[in-house]
Amino acid sequence: MISKESLKQFLDKVSKPLSFMEMAHKLALPAPERRRMKRLLRELTQEGVAVRTKKGLYCAAGQMSEVAGSFEAHKGGYGFVISEKPGERDIFIPARASLGAMNNDRVIARLENRERREGRIIRILERAQTRITGTFDTGRRGCFVIPKSRNIQCDFYIARKDSGEAQDGDRVIAEIIHYPDEKRLPTGRVVRVLKKPESPADDIEGVIEELNLPEGFPKAVVAEAKKLYSQALKTDGRQDLRNLLTVTIDGESAKDFDDAVSIERTGNGFRLWVHIADVGHFVDWDSSIDIEARQRGTSIYFPDRVIPMLPKELSEDICSLKPGVDRLAFTVEMDFDRSGKKLSSRFYPSIIKSNERMTYTSVHAIVELHDDSELRRYDYLVEKFEIMKELFDELKRGRIERGSLDFDLPEPEVLLDIQGRPEAIVRSERNAAHMIIEEFMIAANEAVAEYLEGREIPTLFRVHEEPDAAKMDELFAAFKLPGLTSGASRDFCGLLSKAQGTPQEEIINHIVLRSLKQAKYSPHNIGHFGLASESYCHFTSPIRRYPDLVVHRILREALKEGGLDGTRISELEELLTDIAFHSSKMERLADDAERAVLDIMRVWFMRDKVGEEFDGKVTAVTPYGLKVRLKDYFVEGFLHVSAMTDDYYEYYAKDCALKGLNKKKRYSIASEVRVRIDRVDIEDREIVLGT
Repeated sequence: MISKESLKQFLDKVSKPLSFMEMAHKLALPAPERRRMKRLLRELTQEGVAVRTKKGLYCAAGQMSEVAGSFEAHKGGYGFVISEKPGERDIFIPARASLGAMNNDRVIARLENRERREGRIIRILERAQTRITGTFDTGRRGCFVIPKSRNIQCDFYIARKDSGEAQDGDRVIAEIIHYPDEKRLPTGRVVRVLKKPESPADDIEGVIEELNLPEGFPKAVVAEAKKLYSQALKTDGRQDLRNLLTVTIDGESAKDFDDAVSIERTGNGFRLWVHIADVGHFVDWDSSIDIEARQRGTSIYFPDRVIPMLPKELSEDICSLKPGVDRLAFTVEMDFDRSGKKLSSRFYPSIIKSNERMTYTSVHAIVELHDDSELRRYDYLVEKFEIMKELFDELKRGRIERGSLDFDLPEPEVLLDIQGRPEAIVRSERNAAHMIIEEFMIAANEAVAEYLEGREIPTLFRVHEEPDAAKMDELFAAFKLPGLTSGASRDFCGLLSKAQGTPQEEIINHIVLRSLKQAKYSPHNIGHFGLASESYCHFTSPIRRYPDLVVHRILREALKEGGLDGTRISELEELLTDIAFHSSKMERLADDAERAVLDIMRVWFMRDKVGEEFDGKVTAVTPYGLKVRLKDYFVEGFLHVSAMTDDYYEYYAKDCALKGLNKKKRYSIASEVRVRIDRVDIEDREIVLGT
């Protein structure tokens, strides 16, 4: 039986476009299979994998200089198409050639200038946005919603009958009826008038509605979860590891424990067990829970709540590796020599019983601070933590030596009062315990990816492309670090090493991280640039990431006697492309939501500090001014050049700096500056600075 994957492979190999009958003849298909091929061709064309020419001929999209990918819109109206095929450079799309595509839309672009890598969008496959937030405007031309997002370059017409109770100047959420294109006006329907928020929680509800994020679970999913919750654990065919000393290590507020670790010293080095919650045992392909989890793609974490991928019956109970109770796991067992080189790896379903629910704070106190009270409290585990620290040191050293980028960056942590309002935004430092668990998870993810790839079993890889050389040259020119010569251009490890210990270290880490391409999921492996890993996947968080659950299922099938047959491999190959794209899209949506909520918390926290002065550090320089992070709080604001009244400042792109024309004062990345909070705009989530 012809499959979508075999048809794709056939199209990739043909030297010229073929008619339907020519394809059927070359493939020697009987009549029933020809009908199936016609349906598959239609699906491949809709997905952007195949192209049907004006003459009715078919070929692979790449053969016609056509690329399927996601559109990254910029506020100038132009954008870039990020190819779904790893390793392909982005395509620049001028504003006139965007076909009305909006940010994150799935599109097909035709490459028109190979040298400049410029093209135009010829088809929009899937719209990413169904709603917009903006200001309702009534004027002579009629009613419009002016989008809040600067990446949307058009206003949406609202018919009177679709305006609801909106009044001129109201902030509203509108459902898109017609998207922008070359023939008709974009139109929408007001679905909610946003009242002025009286608390951060009100503001967060607006983000949830604007992005159409799910809040509850459908009844069928809840019923299925409750049924699973009431079932007894089936332990047949599992390795019993309940006598192995095992711990989870997470943050203080964590409720879903999806990984646990065990360790022993061996004659040759170390044996490490990474136990991952066996979600795949409970959630079958295409069950109600699975379909909902696939659609959500990931859990979304806000300071005051979580929008989970799985119902709490699973995420916080039967799948969560809670201490003192039997739990089903999927274990990755690895042997390392004394230098941290992996000698072997094994994978199997297991049953475990965690001895302790440890926190990063407690483990850090034991291995780094040698705190007496923590040492006494966990005396029977102290030796295990010391062995973990030894193995971590060797694994990290080896990873850095192979070229992995070592970002050790603080993240903002929002502390809430009992009413859910931010009372502080502080640096959430990563300590040794965070790094130990992170390193062990990287090792497990690599081991699983290497195993599946080595046996030519299709899976979802976590890929990270190399950065664009021209962009990186511009980035490196902005940093004036001793010893970083032009010959070291694009040597990220060299840059991060030179920055270590300097006042610029943290900011350079952030800028380099932001400048890299975003990692994504793909059924095609091109390696992971940031980790300098040849083969990498996500396996260790199936409670909160759908791709991890997919990899669990594939690994389980691969380990069964007989493995996967050709039919099953073809089925997976067809399925994985769509899952990879959707999971990457939902990950970006979650990131956008989490950033928006963090901005909400920042402006609500700073709104009563207008007029106060703070010391800060420059994190970005633009022709229009400086982005400044305050030292006292993990908060950024913008200092417009017009507010820098001590001189006239000019932007020097080569140095990425603002320089005073008279006093010759210079502001560049990591420069220190004293600023005043001039204005806090709750509605636009902006903090405006002055001097």
